[in-house]
Amino acid sequence: MTKFGELISAETPVLIDFYSDWNAIDNNVDTLRNVAAALGEKAKVIKIDIKKNETLADALRVKGNPTFMIYKNGEMKWRQTGFQDANTLINLVRKYF
Repeated sequence: MTKFGELISAETPVLIDFYSDWNAIDNNVDTLRNVAAALGEKAKVIKIDIKKNETLADALRVKGNPTFMIYKNGEMKWRQTGFQDANTLINLVRKYF
Protein backbone atom coordinates (compact mmCIF):
# COMPACT_ATOMS: atom_id res chain seq x y z
CA MET A 1 0.00 0.00 0.00
CA THR A 2 3.00 2.28 0.37
CA LYS A 3 3.41 2.36 -3.40
CA PHE A 4 -0.27 3.23 -3.77
CA GLY A 5 0.18 6.13 -1.34
CA GLU A 6 3.10 7.44 -3.37
CA LEU A 7 1.12 7.02 -6.59
CA ILE A 8 -1.94 8.97 -5.48
CA SER A 9 0.05 11.77 -3.86
CA ALA A 10 1.09 13.08 -7.28
CA GLU A 11 0.32 16.70 -8.16
CA THR A 12 -1.06 15.54 -11.49
CA PRO A 13 -4.41 13.74 -11.54
CA VAL A 14 -4.31 9.93 -11.36
CA LEU A 15 -7.14 7.95 -12.94
CA ILE A 16 -7.33 4.42 -11.57
CA ASP A 17 -9.38 1.60 -13.05
CA PHE A 18 -9.97 -1.23 -10.60
CA TYR A 19 -10.90 -4.20 -12.77
CA SER A 20 -11.04 -7.97 -12.87
CA ASP A 21 -10.25 -10.16 -15.86
CA TRP A 22 -13.44 -12.20 -15.46
CA ASN A 23 -15.47 -9.31 -16.85
CA ALA A 24 -14.09 -8.75 -20.35
CA ILE A 25 -16.76 -6.21 -21.30
CA ASP A 26 -15.78 -3.85 -18.50
CA ASN A 27 -12.07 -4.54 -18.90
CA ASN A 28 -11.77 -2.36 -21.99
CA VAL A 29 -8.06 -1.72 -22.50
CA ASP A 30 -8.66 0.36 -25.62
CA THR A 31 -10.77 2.85 -23.66
CA LEU A 32 -7.97 3.48 -21.19
CA ARG A 33 -5.37 3.69 -23.94
CA ASN A 34 -7.46 6.39 -25.60
CA VAL A 35 -7.80 8.24 -22.29
CA ALA A 36 -4.05 8.03 -21.62
CA ALA A 37 -3.24 9.20 -25.16
CA ALA A 38 -5.61 12.17 -24.90
CA LEU A 39 -4.30 13.27 -21.50
CA GLY A 40 -0.61 12.74 -22.24
CA GLU A 41 1.77 13.84 -19.50
CA LYS A 42 -0.91 15.87 -17.71
CA ALA A 43 -2.31 12.80 -15.91
CA LYS A 44 -1.55 9.19 -15.08
CA VAL A 45 -3.87 6.36 -16.08
CA ILE A 46 -3.48 3.10 -14.19
CA LYS A 47 -5.25 -0.27 -14.14
CA ILE A 48 -5.27 -2.29 -10.92
CA ASP A 49 -6.43 -5.91 -10.92
CA ILE A 50 -8.86 -6.42 -8.02
CA LYS A 51 -7.94 -10.10 -7.59
CA LYS A 52 -4.19 -9.44 -7.48
CA ASN A 53 -4.62 -6.50 -5.09
CA GLU A 54 -7.40 -7.71 -2.81
CA THR A 55 -6.07 -5.95 0.29
CA LEU A 56 -6.03 -2.59 -1.47
CA ALA A 57 -9.43 -3.16 -3.09
CA ASP A 58 -10.91 -4.10 0.30
CA ALA A 59 -9.34 -1.07 1.98
CA LEU A 60 -10.91 1.19 -0.64
CA ARG A 61 -14.21 -0.73 -0.49
CA VAL A 62 -14.13 -1.61 -4.17
CA LYS A 63 -17.17 -3.83 -4.67
CA GLY A 64 -17.99 -3.42 -8.38
CA ASN A 65 -16.12 -4.01 -11.58
CA PRO A 66 -14.92 -1.69 -12.96
CA THR A 67 -14.54 1.00 -10.32
CA PHE A 68 -12.87 4.22 -11.43
CA MET A 69 -11.24 6.75 -9.09
CA ILE A 70 -9.47 10.03 -9.64
CA TYR A 71 -6.88 11.15 -7.10
CA LYS A 72 -4.87 14.34 -6.89
CA ASN A 73 -2.44 15.30 -4.10
CA GLY A 74 -3.47 12.20 -2.15
CA GLU A 75 -7.15 13.09 -2.12
CA MET A 76 -9.90 11.17 -3.90
CA LYS A 77 -11.69 13.65 -6.15
CA TRP A 78 -14.14 11.35 -7.93
CA ARG A 79 -15.31 7.74 -7.84
CA GLN A 80 -17.75 5.75 -9.97
CA THR A 81 -18.53 2.08 -10.41
CA GLY A 82 -19.60 0.86 -13.83
CA PHE A 83 -18.47 1.31 -17.40
CA GLN A 84 -17.41 4.80 -18.48
CA ASP A 85 -16.60 5.78 -22.05
CA ALA A 86 -13.29 7.42 -22.96
CA ASN A 87 -14.73 10.92 -23.53
CA THR A 88 -16.42 10.93 -20.13
CA LEU A 89 -13.22 9.88 -18.38
CA ILE A 90 -11.11 12.41 -20.29
CA ASN A 91 -13.46 15.27 -19.39
CA LEU A 92 -13.60 14.20 -15.74
CA VAL A 93 -9.80 14.06 -15.39
CA ARG A 94 -9.37 17.43 -17.16
CA LYS A 95 -11.36 19.09 -14.37
CA TYR A 96 -8.43 18.41 -12.04
CA PHE A 97 -5.54 19.77 -14.18
